[in-house]
Parts: sequence; structure tokens; C-alpha cells
Amino acid sequence: MKTYPGLSDSEAAKRLSRFGYNELPGEDKKNIWVIVLEVVREPMFILLISSSFLYMILGDYREGMMLLSFILVIIFITFYQYQKTERALEKLKNLSSPRAKVIRNQQMLRIPGREVVPGDILSLAEGDRVPADARLIDVNHIMIDESMLTGESVAVQKTIHATEEIGRVFSGTMVVQGRALAEVTETGLNTQLGKIGASLSSVNVGETRLQIEMKALIRSLLWIGVGISFAVFLAFYLSRGGFIKSILNALSTSIAILPEEFPVVFTVFLAIGAWRLSKINVLTRNPSAIETLGSTTVLCSDKTGTITQNKMQIMQLYLEGQLVDGVNFDQQKALLLPLIYSAEFASHAASMDPMELAILQTRKQLEGEEKRLFPLVKEYPLSPELLAMTQVYLVEKGVQVGYSKGAPEAIFNMCHLTSEQRKPLEEVLEKMASMALRVIAVCKTKEIVGVLPENQRDLSFEFCGLIGLQDPIRPEVPLAIQECMQAGIQVKMITGDYPQTAMSIAKQIGLQNATKVLSGEDLLHVSDQELAKIIKDYAVFARIKPEQKLRIVQALKQNQEVVAMTGDGVNDAPALKAAHIGIAMGNKGTDVAREASSLVLLDDNFASIVAAIRSGRRIFDNLQKAMSFIISIHIPIIGLTLLPAMFEFMPLLLLPLHIVFLEMIIDPICSVAFESEVEEKSIMSRPPREVHATFFGFKLLFGSIAKGLMLLGMVLAVFWLSWNEGHNENEIRAISFAALIIGNIFFIYSSLSNTRSFIYVFIERNKMALFVSITAIIVLFAIVYIPYLQGLFRFEFPGIAHFTWVLWGSMGLLTILELTKWGRNNR
Repeated sequence: MKTYPGLSDSEAAKRLSRFGYNELPGEDKKNIWVIVLEVVREPMFILLISSSFLYMILGDYREGMMLLSFILVIIFITFYQYQKTERALEKLKNLSSPRAKVIRNQQMLRIPGREVVPGDILSLAEGDRVPADARLIDVNHIMIDESMLTGESVAVQKTIHATEEIGRVFSGTMVVQGRALAEVTETGLNTQLGKIGASLSSVNVGETRLQIEMKALIRSLLWIGVGISFAVFLAFYLSRGGFIKSILNALSTSIAILPEEFPVVFTVFLAIGAWRLSKINVLTRNPSAIETLGSTTVLCSDKTGTITQNKMQIMQLYLEGQLVDGVNFDQQKALLLPLIYSAEFASHAASMDPMELAILQTRKQLEGEEKRLFPLVKEYPLSPELLAMTQVYLVEKGVQVGYSKGAPEAIFNMCHLTSEQRKPLEEVLEKMASMALRVIAVCKTKEIVGVLPENQRDLSFEFCGLIGLQDPIRPEVPLAIQECMQAGIQVKMITGDYPQTAMSIAKQIGLQNATKVLSGEDLLHVSDQELAKIIKDYAVFARIKPEQKLRIVQALKQNQEVVAMTGDGVNDAPALKAAHIGIAMGNKGTDVAREASSLVLLDDNFASIVAAIRSGRRIFDNLQKAMSFIISIHIPIIGLTLLPAMFEFMPLLLLPLHIVFLEMIIDPICSVAFESEVEEKSIMSRPPREVHATFFGFKLLFGSIAKGLMLLGMVLAVFWLSWNEGHNENEIRAISFAALIIGNIFFIYSSLSNTRSFIYVFIERNKMALFVSITAIIVLFAIVYIPYLQGLFRFEFPGIAHFTWVLWGSMGLLTILELTKWGRNNR
């Protein structure tokens, strides 16, 4: 391909300012009035409005207005959480923008697709999604899938100097074969895609399993709440009379039972959780992946660039019966240069492939001059059927020479080597592969005169030699492998390399069963049923073609494994889609692979996958703890609203105003304190979570209700002691409410971690929980002590000494919870 300078950075910035970002409008952001409307439609709003009007009917305007003011607080909290979620999603949107390769300042750069501007020179290759409408200026057998625009499933071959349609590529279409350079003509709304009103920025994501389960629980609790509230109304009215007060008590019960925090907490957890994953270089494309991460039992990973550094270096060369190590290259330049030149001529001119860059680097090391330039006549691309590529050059008038490189088996076949000729080469291959070298073979044609054949197999080749390259493993991978093994996660390495190379790498990174290798050739002779039986015995898969990954995924799923699979190519898409968690490469991956995946690795690093699993387990743990806390804290609220209706001697302990005040504590605690809590100590030393296990299982519900009953019991004990001391109704209400608040705070610190004591949580971690707790205590003291607030909350200050039982009761509750936790962990 020709060389093009592209735009300068300054010119690109000017055009970006003039034409705007290369993106189509997505959903409008919610303003404050939209959020107000959403709050108005919530059941909690209706209950608060009803309660405030009832207070005003009773003549208590202060409490009615206070309830109305709490609506403003709820709107503020909702707006704040929406903004926090929106900021997290905006950062994710910037990260997830499809990448585009452009030439700027005479250099090939990979930039976000939204930053492409008219005049940019795009570099398009197989698997790329075209980021903007463009005019082709240089092509090499390029074919485009334009089905999203035309509905035609057959790919279209593009050429230069053709009709308008054939000589152009359009935004959103897919390169399925070949390479090309194209000059951008339109971006954003001016593209063909923009004109027909399609929107690539909006993604229709279905409800996750947890969302469905949560909605079902809320629906059930809503009907239960309606039933209980009606029963409370009847009981209170029949025992005490007073129609309005009976309705007020029933409304208090409804507010207490309805767990409206669930959807808020769930949304915040997933949005901020996805943002946290992006901080460790993992982009979440599908929210359900966060739920599934903790259940992963098998992690299937590519080798190149994921387990290894994707920085190739030539370590050995074999030609004319000699195997030369890298340290001796300089001493044997004359012998080695013909092989290196042949390999370079078989490579792309402006390649970013690590292997081809290594070949170029070695040629420069041996001979500092630039490569001799010949016009490229024809390229025979690599294909799944023949793992070799050939480039034919015009070396002089009427004379052409082809150079080819590829898998040794393919080159041996193309050179028509006999079994006697192959034997010493296969011995060398075995030796090089045992040193974890990736081996390619090189050959060239004799001089060709006349028309070139359609298939490279029909050329007459002469064998040149073997090249052994090394892609060193990432230093953090062995530790990540050990972490997976401790967490009960099987790791399987899948590579297209020679079996001996794969085995050597597997040993270096510490894979189990590293000496047993299942090859792509073996897979051809094994049925799906047999593969499902034997696959658990293999951790290394070599010479695997992309389409064979799908069989591996299906065999693992047949064994009830939860599979995470990595991939980067067009042909990896079916396997990524079939896996429970498809993981695409962000740097070297194609757009097809990224769109088929649930997660995208922004650094293509295996250790980032393990970090994502760890983070996914933490997010799920904390979400479960937050939901459990919500259930638990509603038990004493429900109890304290129901008991006065059942026992005539008990005063009304909780009014709607008190319950709403508690909600102001529960929401921020759950969505901020629990979300920011660090991972449990044992998070990566326990087996994966059962994927079919329900989130709100019997154990979680029973434990949550039991803890809630303990808190209720403590508050009732404090109430009983205060009642026996002869306090009046308002003083008893103040002491009981303080017991509920302080007990709630102690309860939070015990609930934040299932494995660490509250002292660690309190002193070492979670500054946000400490801040919210101190704020709650200050506000509690204010409403109990300041006369005006006392009147609003129907409190009277009984004296500081009378809160002793509150402190002792809360400490007793904390002791029981901590002893229970200690016993469970030791068991």
C-alpha cells in the first residue's frame, strides 16, 4: 500500500471542533423535572403525600410540612445517585467507543471512533467495523458486509475508481476480508447510518436474572404490605377507634414494609461496579456479566498477548542445516540475511503485527539499510484452510518473485517436501518448540514470468528456513494462575501454536496437566460426546482454529461448567457469544469480537481477567450484604408499627416521619458504605458460587429476618425498661427511636464484613460508613434535644442518663452478632 501522511494533530483538533464528535445522539439525560416525575410515580411518594395530608387534616401542620420536605430530600438523593451513576456510565461510554486506526503525522494510531474527523485516513482490516463514511484510496482484496444498511447478507467487494457505492465504505459496516486505506468524508449524523436514523449508541439490554428475581420479591412484598396494612387499620380502628389515626397507622405500616431501596441500590451497585471494573482495565458491556463473574468455574484463555506480552523477538534461525542462536546473529550476517529478507518480503509493509515487527527489527539489527523496495503485484492472504501468506513482487521488468511465511506444516506442503526432507526439519521444530519458541517457516518462489495463479498452492516454492520467536510470558500470570486454582477455577490455555511450544509455556505459568496437550487435529477425530468426557483432563489446547473454540465451550457447558472465554478475531465471535462470559481483547481484538463479548480487556492481560473475577465476587458479596441489611432493618420497623395495633397498652412508637427519617439513613448506607466495602479475606480461596443459586435464597432470607428480629428484640427490651421506669409516651418514643438508630449503626458495622470484626471495619476501612454514622448520631441528638425538633418528632428529652440502656442494648446486639460471625467463620 502507498504511504499517506494523514492529518496533523492540530488540524484534527480543528476539524473535531468544527464537525463535532463522530457519534449519533443517544438517550437524553434526565433533568431534575424528569426525576421529580419518576419520584411522584413511586408508591413511597403516594404514601408520604397521603400521610402529610392526613396530619394536616388532624391539624398537625408542622409534621405534615416536614413529611412534604422529606420528599425534596428523596428527590435530591435520587438525583445525586442518578448523577453518580450517569458519570460512571459516561466514563464507560468513552472507554467503549469503537476503536479506529488512522494515520496522523505519518504514524499509525489507534483512537476512539468518536474522535475520527473528515479527512482522516482510515486503515481498515478484516474484523474492523468502519467508523465513518469514507472514500477508498488503496485496497487489497477488501470485502464489506453492508447487511445492516442494505439487508443483503452477501459481502460486497470494493474497488477504487468504481461507482460511487463500490468505491466507498459506510459507517457501521464490517470488513470481512482484506485490507484498505480510506479517506473519511462524513461523520456522525452526516453518515448514511445517521441519515436513516439508526443509533449505535443505544443498546437494548434485557433484564438480568437478579433484576427479575428482585422485581418478583418486591411485587410479593407489596401485596403482603397491602394485606398487613389493611389488617392493621382494622385492628387499630376496632381496638382504639379514630378513623384518621387508624389510616395513619396503616400508612406507617405500608411505608415500613415497602423495600423501595432495592432497585436504587441495585442500579448504583451495577453502575459503579462496572466503573470499578474499568479501573482495572476491564470494560463491562453486559451488566449480567457482573452477576456471573463470581460463578466462573473454567477460564479459557488465549496465549498470545494475554498470557504472554505480545512482544515477539527472534531467538533462533535455522537454514542450510544450521541452527543459529540470537547471540550469534551478528557473526553470521551473510548466512542469515537471505532468510530474514525473505521473511520481511513475506510481511506487510506497514505492519503492526508483533511477529512481523520482530522480523523487521532483526533485519535492521543485521543490516541498518532500508529494505529494497519492489512493487507489490499480488498478495495471497492467510486463510483457515492454509496457514500461510504470500506476497509477489515485480523485481524487474516481466519478472516476479513470491515470498511466503506461515505454519511449518503449511510451508512444508507448499514446498512439496518429501518425508526424508521433513524428518530433520521436524527434529529441529521439536527442539525449538521445547524451548517455548513460536516457529514459522519461510519459502520463496523461483522467478515467475506471466500470469499469476489464483491460488498460492499453485506456485512453485523453494524452502528457505525456520524462524523461532519468543513471546515472553507476563510476569504476573503465574501468580494469577495460582489464584485461580485456589478459587476453584480451572484455567485452560488455547493457542494456535505448535503443541511443544504450548506445553513449554504451560509449564512456565504453572498450569495443571501441562504435559497433556489436545491438538486441533485431535479434535477433528473426537465426537462432541467424547470431547465432553475427556476435556476435564486437558488444560492445554494447541493448533486450535478459532471455530474449534466453539466446540470447546459447548463441551464445557455440557459438563455444567460456567465458562469464561477470551478471543480477538472475527471467527472467535461464536465462541464468545456461546460462553457465559465472553471476553474480547481491547487492543488487538476486532469489533466483531468486542460486540459478541460481555467484557472487554483494555490491556489484553490475563491477570486483569482474574482481577475482574475477584472484583465481580466482591461486588456480588457486597450487593448481597446490602440487600440482606435492607431486609433486616425492615423487620424492627415493621414490628414497631404492628405491635401498637396488637397491644393497646403500647404507644405509637414509629410515625411516618420517623420511618422516612430511617429511610434517609438506609439509602446512603446501602448504596455508598456497602458498595465501597473491601473484599472478604477468603474471596479467592472459596469455590465459585452456584450459578443457579437464587440471590434471595432461604439461608439469606432466614439469616436476615433472624438478625432483624434480634434488633427488634433489643429495641423492645429498651422500650420495656423505659416503660417500667415511668417515662411518658414522648420520652419512651425518644428512647426507643434512639435504640433503633444506634442499634442500626452497630448493626451496619457488623454487617459490612462477613469475615472481619467490626473493629477492623471501624478503624481501618470504610471512612464513608463512619462519616454517615457520625452524621446520623449528631442528627439524632439534635432531634431528641432541640425543643423545636422534639415537637416535630413527638419526642421529649428524658435526660442523658436514661439513654444508658440504649448503649448497653446496642453493645449487647453487636456482641451477639460478632460472636455469631466468629463461630460461623471458625466452623
